[in-house]
Amino acid sequence: MIKFNKYLKDKYGGRIQKISIDAGFTCPNRDGSKASGGCTFCNNISFSPYAMTKETVENQIESAMEFYKKRFKNVKGFLAYFQAYTNTYAPVEKLREIYDKAMEYEEIIGMSIGTRPDVVPEEVLDLIATYAVDKPEIWVEYGLQTANPKTLRDINRAHGVADFVDAVLRTKKRPNIKVCAHMIVGLPGDEYEDYIETVKLISSLPVDGIKIHPLHIVKHTTMEKQFERGEIKTLSLEEYAKIVAELVEYLPEEIIVHRLTGEAPDEELVAPDWCSPKYKQNVLNEIQKEIDKRKNKFNLISI
Repeated sequence: MIKFNKYLKDKYGGRIQKISIDAGFTCPNRDGSKASGGCTFCNNISFSPYAMTKETVENQIESAMEFYKKRFKNVKGFLAYFQAYTNTYAPVEKLREIYDKAMEYEEIIGMSIGTRPDVVPEEVLDLIATYAVDKPEIWVEYGLQTANPKTLRDINRAHGVADFVDAVLRTKKRPNIKVCAHMIVGLPGDEYEDYIETVKLISSLPVDGIKIHPLHIVKHTTMEKQFERGEIKTLSLEEYAKIVAELVEYLPEEIIVHRLTGEAPDEELVAPDWCSPKYKQNVLNEIQKEIDKRKNKFNLISI
């Protein structure tokens, strides 16, 4: 396994800073195209610092580059991260217009596009592949979340496991596009065996990277109401760390690990309290302790 930060640093000779962008997309799981109400865990504002902003893509990029250049002395470039909602959910010409705005900056080495596996038609993948001619880091991030079909239904995900497999295989027909898979540990209805099956599925496919997140309850979501009614619970830090340490043992050596935890701003977080940004290093330390117990040489420093 390779840490994403180290992969970028080794490849480009210094720090590559990711810039989160809200390009004004919505989601087919919110507007009625696939379903309505969105995933039960989703309040996108809590996951993306720029969600619902009225700033243009250009202003978001330029202000972020200025900020990071002042904060870090060794920034070698930037990665545009289209994070908020479903960033392939628009006609191809609209997508081209949005992606072009980000790719025109010389300092930006590529982009990472967060999306759903059921909203990537061939013409969109063809468009994304064109950017790899001039930009070496072109990623598509697919949210699988779990390989348990019942859990996917219960959280109103509105896509199936087969959609994820299909999206990965079709995307990798274009070898210059890298694929990152997302999974969530702790979804209501999932058990230990489901986490193992999910990571096994991801590991069996031509996936280049992975993000593993703990379930955290945020405000203004269906899950907040379920949590308040006592219908769902969250994992303890110790439980999560043990599960993640087990999961990484199933990952192939060449996979790039983007994240092994996740946080929400304190003003949005309901539970668990250890998913606050101020505890991020504590979470990584706890995971590392569990990894060390298993004599796995993977090191989480600066992941």
